[in-house]
Amino acid sequence: MNVPDKILIIQTAFPGDAILTLPMIQLLKNKNEDVLIDVLCIPSTKEIFEASPYVNSAIAMDKKDKHKSVFSLMKFIRTLKKNDYDKIICPHKSLRSAIITIGLGVKDTIGFENSTLMYAFKKVVKYNPEDHEVKRNLSLIDFENLNGDWKILPEIKINDDIKKKVSELLNGINRQKLIAFAPGSVWETKKYPKEYYAKIISQFISSGYNIVLIGGEEDKILCNDLKNNLSNVINSAGLLSLVESIELLKNSKFLICNDSAPTHLGMCADIPVLTIYCSTVPGFGFYPYNEKSGYVSYDDLNCKPCGIHGHDACPLGTFVCAKYLEPDLVIKEAEKLIRQYGNWQ
Repeated sequence: MNVPDKILIIQTAFPGDAILTLPMIQLLKNKNEDVLIDVLCIPSTKEIFEASPYVNSAIAMDKKDKHKSVFSLMKFIRTLKKNDYDKIICPHKSLRSAIITIGLGVKDTIGFENSTLMYAFKKVVKYNPEDHEVKRNLSLIDFENLNGDWKILPEIKINDDIKKKVSELLNGINRQKLIAFAPGSVWETKKYPKEYYAKIISQFISSGYNIVLIGGEEDKILCNDLKNNLSNVINSAGLLSLVESIELLKNSKFLICNDSAPTHLGMCADIPVLTIYCSTVPGFGFYPYNEKSGYVSYDDLNCKPCGIHGHDACPLGTFVCAKYLEPDLVIKEAEKLIRQYGNWQ
């Protein structure tokens, strides 16, 4: 691929998707040191791209408020056009992203064939649903030269202030025996039941481990409920940013979470991750992919998966995809990974 001087990456999806865009950016920059890479993102993911040493500038677009109307979007595009980009790479498949691409009038544009408006792009690339999302994103930049080695871990720079904040949070805690849990998710049918998480956490506490709960502001009530009924538990939900959470995970030995953004935060930290799948499946391409990690999923169901993103409630009202995945099965898989990759000394 002929690489231009200035590239815009359009990725206005959720934090997990943002993180899975980083390997593509890293490879693109490593192969072309002089290229400047800007990223168009949403406010909640701006810090992720700003923490990447490969990104020149992260530009936030508030599509739910400030830039929601057609008028404000057109004004935003006119401002963005002043940056005079040579190429646009668009992993995001929304209509809004396609409209921005058209509005910028850049000659060299590339996106996926299943984008809402594929004709917005001069070149379209096949979206392979069987591939991992990282590999799919790499296909946008002709990654075949990697000889199939697509498992590039996302890199995030952590400043000293963040390290100090996390260190103070964990003051007095034996980090050599620290397991992180992320029980929340944007989607209810991705959330493993709270009572099941409580049983798993209790088991690890009884085995001598310390526990830290991570999550956003929206996860505080759930995490507080878990903490209030258990000892040796730190609740960091709502206290840390995404990058700060990555630093917290770097200080943890293991992460257990749902099919949600924390899985990908764990990839940034490069620690063992066990992802629990309820209504979704690993085959969608968002599983933890470092060699230390794994997942558990109860798949012997005609109703699973019921959607790629999950739902606010189980469509059938049974939620058996979660209920049949009993805590003992999760504990067994977690203990296997701990024995193999734990490094608890």
